[in-house]
Amino acid sequence: MRRIRYARLGTERANPRSRALDRMTPRQIATLMNREDRRAVLAVARAGPQIAAAVEMIVAALRRGGRLFFVGAGTSGRLGVLEAAECPPTFGTPPRLVQAIIAGGRGAVFRSREGAEDDERAARRAVRERVRAGDVVVGVSASGVTPFVVGALAESSKRGAATVLVACNAGPGTDDRRARPAGSLRRRTHVRISPTTGPEVLAGSTRLKAGTATKLVLNTLTTASMTGLGRVYGNRMVDLQPRSAKLHERALRLVAELGGVSRPRARKALRASRRTVRLAIVMARSGLTALEASRALGAAGGSLRNALQRLPRK
Repeated sequence: MRRIRYARLGTERANPRSRALDRMTPRQIATLMNREDRRAVLAVARAGPQIAAAVEMIVAALRRGGRLFFVGAGTSGRLGVLEAAECPPTFGTPPRLVQAIIAGGRGAVFRSREGAEDDERAARRAVRERVRAGDVVVGVSASGVTPFVVGALAESSKRGAATVLVACNAGPGTDDRRARPAGSLRRRTHVRISPTTGPEVLAGSTRLKAGTATKLVLNTLTTASMTGLGRVYGNRMVDLQPRSAKLHERALRLVAELGGVSRPRARKALRASRRTVRLAIVMARSGLTALEASRALGAAGGSLRNALQRLPRK
């Protein structure tokens, strides 16, 4: 295993602004952490062009039948699991479309297994079992040098998958040459997203600023990609799964507002569509049956906006 100089990583260094952390009052700590969190938001803003490039790559791959994988260890891995888990209820995607691979397996979601992050072989095995050509694999690593992520991206590249790295340390194209990741990782990554957040308030605890920045990046990747795939109408979640009282009420409001009908008629359309919000909206707006509305959506490539523009309003 190659030697990694962790002491040179920005996320491992001590933050001079929090050197007296153990002598601060709760209010002072809260204020300091809020100020540091702002740095995370600004770091993500600077990575906007790279995030956009990754979204374009993801949308193209998913349109061709590919899938999206998040791979990581520890906090980074859990953030990937969370992002994948949220896609089906938010965007109506099948569970297989957006998946997560975490070092240490499912048990690591609930209990830390720190040593698992060093297991490149396990990462390669997981990728061989699940990833194929045409997929997109997003490696998530606060340090940018996590062996599990390095192995996963290397194997994904070998298998013909597109690769993205989300890392909170400086990389190619930055001024900080002390914290560059392993060359093999750079060569096997098509897009690198580097919100450089700097030292943490609690030195080395990358669940803080780095975790915040990572969450922002992953939120943007999925939201922008699903919007590009037509799973959003305006700023509304028209493919949500109404499986709770709150979500059922939200679905009812969507059908009533976007379908331009009363709540009773929206409820009827939602029931007739088997609680498929996008379909119910077309039915409510046009008066079509579920089968006819389904055909109209199919003819519009699944785009609710295109379908509504082509249909006469009842």
